[in-house]
Amino acid sequence: MELHAWLERVVESRKRAAVMGILNVTPDSFSDGGDHVDTERLRRSVERMVMDGVDVFDIGGESTRPGSEPVSLQQELDRVIPAIELVKELSGLPISIDTYKPQVMKEAIECGASIINDVNALQEDNALEIAASLDVPVCLMHKKGLPKTMQQQVEYDSVLDDVESFLMNRVNACIDAGIRQEQIMLDPGFGFGKLLTHNQNIFQNLDRLFDSSYPLLVGVSRKKMIGELLEFSDQKTAKERVYGSVGAAVVAAIKGAKILRVHDVKQTVEALKVAQALW
Repeated sequence: MELHAWLERVVESRKRAAVMGILNVTPDSFSDGGDHVDTERLRRSVERMVMDGVDVFDIGGESTRPGSEPVSLQQELDRVIPAIELVKELSGLPISIDTYKPQVMKEAIECGASIINDVNALQEDNALEIAASLDVPVCLMHKKGLPKTMQQQVEYDSVLDDVESFLMNRVNACIDAGIRQEQIMLDPGFGFGKLLTHNQNIFQNLDRLFDSSYPLLVGVSRKKMIGELLEFSDQKTAKERVYGSVGAAVVAAIKGAKILRVHDVKQTVEALKVAQALW
């Protein structure tokens, strides 16, 4: 899969940014944990997202929410490989594998996935080499710390400088490893080792923060920052952050994001369609 050519086709046909539908096949993800752990529920979600206009699926088998625990390689494979096979059978749309483990990347791509979405920006041992050998699009994300502790004592001298410097360093590492420049996209990692003020600062500067050569993926769907901006109490669930998430997705698209990673496909697609027509 050629990233830039695919994005151009989506934008040309849809007249909007690409919408990536989240399919977490985990019991403990912050928003949809348990929603897709059995085949029938996963099937219904995939069919619904296709009807709603999704452009690409993102399948993850290990939660990276704040405070989450890692899972074993085999456990992750047992979750994601059947999910990839089912999504491929039902939709024929591109599939992104959300993982930092090189072996999961390899087996997922061989099974039918066509994009690597790595919260660790290919820093795991052998990840760069595996990704280069697979020659598929890769998404590099910024995060500070490990999921279990990344929201504790979060400090930056300049979050903008830190995020941009880190991602550009990872881009250079990818190119040095043989990954083609035109196959790289970037994710600033909202909520990953960042407080609300950091997230706002990055969001407000999206349109001038990154080199435009690299498509930008934005994922803020149902995240804590949405609840904080809406001044929700802790008792409110992540699934009550839908409207705020859609608003953020529209702003991200206006500021140049090419891919929007979301739980709520129908709402996002409709909002983008109206925004595009009026903007």
